Amino acid sequence: MVDAAVRTHRPGLLDGLDPEQRAAAVAPRGPVCVLAGAGTGKTRTITHRVAHLVRSGHVAAGQVLAVTFTTRAAGEMRTRLRALGVEGAQALTFHAAARRQLRYFWPRVIGDRPWDLLEGKLRLIGQAANRAGLGAESEFLRDLASEIEWAKASLVSPDDYPATAVRVQRDSPAAPQQVAEVYRAYEKLKNSAQVLDFDDLLLHTTAVLEEHGEVAREFRDRYRCFIVDEYQDVTPLQQRLLDAWLGGRDDLTVVGDANQTIYSFGGASPRPLLEFTRRFPEATVVRLERDYRSTPQVVELANKVIGAARNRPAGSRLRLLGQRAAGPEPRFAEFEDEPTEAAAVASRIRALLDTGVAASEIAILYRVNAQSEGYEQALSEVGVPYLVRGGERFFDRREIRQAMVSLRTAAGDPPGTELVTAVRSVLARVGLTEQPPSGGSAKERWDALLSLVEVAEELAATVEGADLPRYVAELEQRAAAQHPPTVEGVTLASLHAAKGLEWDAVFLVGLAEGTVPIVHADGDDEAIEEERRLFYVGVTRAREHLWLSWSLSRHPGGKRNRRRSRFLYGLLPEHHPAARVSRSQSARSGPKPRCRICDGPVLDTMEIKLGRCRRCPSNVDEELLDRLREWRITRAKELKVPPFVVFTDATLIAIAEQQPADHRGLVAISGIGPNKASRFGEDVLAVVNGERG
Repeated sequence: MVDAAVRTHRPGLLDGLDPEQRAAAVAPRGPVCVLAGAGTGKTRTITHRVAHLVRSGHVAAGQVLAVTFTTRAAGEMRTRLRALGVEGAQALTFHAAARRQLRYFWPRVIGDRPWDLLEGKLRLIGQAANRAGLGAESEFLRDLASEIEWAKASLVSPDDYPATAVRVQRDSPAAPQQVAEVYRAYEKLKNSAQVLDFDDLLLHTTAVLEEHGEVAREFRDRYRCFIVDEYQDVTPLQQRLLDAWLGGRDDLTVVGDANQTIYSFGGASPRPLLEFTRRFPEATVVRLERDYRSTPQVVELANKVIGAARNRPAGSRLRLLGQRAAGPEPRFAEFEDEPTEAAAVASRIRALLDTGVAASEIAILYRVNAQSEGYEQALSEVGVPYLVRGGERFFDRREIRQAMVSLRTAAGDPPGTELVTAVRSVLARVGLTEQPPSGGSAKERWDALLSLVEVAEELAATVEGADLPRYVAELEQRAAAQHPPTVEGVTLASLHAAKGLEWDAVFLVGLAEGTVPIVHADGDDEAIEEERRLFYVGVTRAREHLWLSWSLSRHPGGKRNRRRSRFLYGLLPEHHPAARVSRSQSARSGPKPRCRICDGPVLDTMEIKLGRCRRCPSNVDEELLDRLREWRITRAKELKVPPFVVFTDATLIAIAEQQPADHRGLVAISGIGPNKASRFGEDVLAVVNGERG
């Protein structure tokens, strides 16, 4: 079936696709699931699928709605669709699409003026917290705001929040009842002020489509074909909106990679992606595993990182196949302290620049934003320009606002010279000289203006007859979507902010325990695995050069009590100095825990608790584990506490594996201290010995 479709395609459109990409592009209308690994060309595949459907007459461009999770990704999709000759297809984020739809239907459904969008919710959160008798520290208010965002994204109401928070073991910023009180007060304040927050855009649009049949029919008559990118990160709220859009139809293409699920803390889940074929048994499924982004050396390292993950569902077992020519081996480096690490990274970047690598093709990625300061200072000291992702927005910069005013004015003049020449002429009036300034803020402004010229060059190359008014419209669309052009400078970004981006050279820094994985994830298997996926995302951002580093102390001369991230074990070459612990270090730190099976080292919390390394197979008694879980549920109900308060899943597995025969064997299991042994020991031993169910 697919081969026949491929034979009938128009010459040229699909010729540059590999067999799997082409199979996805020409799949018939209906449910299609594309499992796309990092660097496998998913955006190329999506846009060629839309172009093929439009050119083949299966759907009109205006009937296509493609949604993704970042404005940048949506902007890139629009640019690629335009280059393929597809005008009119909508490519937006979930929130942008919902906002547009809600604004359109609001007068008919609500009747009065549309409510304004609340840009920042901390002021109202602060008022709500004050009413609940809670503090008003900014960090605490941000935590409350994040928790309310999670609740709304998860379709959890204020009334349901306390029970849900306990059931899913949320690390709430305050007692669940207090969070619910703040949540309830915040919603009342917001409604009284007649404003909406970003989650309301999705909630209200969903309600309109679910409760107003005429509106739903009009929408579904307009949009017939849906594409969802990054489907592994969909939240329950986004899924419900998508279901409202579909209205029981199945003309849906989803693209995702469960190995890159990194937003579970915000309510995202890969479950809709992994269960897609259960919902749509007739769906076409295509796996993209050919990695065109990274060298085989980077791909091999990435496969090792994700290959060590635990409990990987079948739909996430993509193994990347490097398609590029060989490149340099990834480099690992250990440093005495953070300033030394930052200085070494800056020096290496300076060397890359000297060999011709563009600054915009280099990134420094870290786990938390607070880590950027040291690297900003180190780069400044060696004269390397940089941009902090998440800092001042491009279109908010003064020189860009001035340029936009001048360009709008010029667009009203009679047509004159060729587009790029006209743009350069206008920008020359606001500071774009023929030669760049020597450095500093003047050079940053010049680089920003030059990037506007590059947008003009791109438009002229992809849109026949593009003129100044068309160019200004493109800039205004980008400004509305916050889709900035590339500006020259090394990128500094968190691992979360790097999702969807790529560079020739990537520096993954601060890879020490407590940072990667983050300290509050320790002891939670699911959180640790999400941290591993986040590390995997960082590795797969690199095309050619990959540097992984960590430091043993924070300050010069400080205590060297850090150790490299557990995710690095098994990745470092055996000959690497950091792969071995010296005898003097071992003597200072005392005896290390050993695997009870192979006597090798156990390196992380989970291995210590189980008493074995991950390389050794589990000998868990599944029947015993089931009995222990049943006992835990019963005991938790008696005590009126969540089950994990009695024993965590990891502790139950350790008991079922080691099967302690007496009290001494029980307390030898990591995580079972004297108090728990005294409180639950007799019961547990009775279950282990088969004396109770």
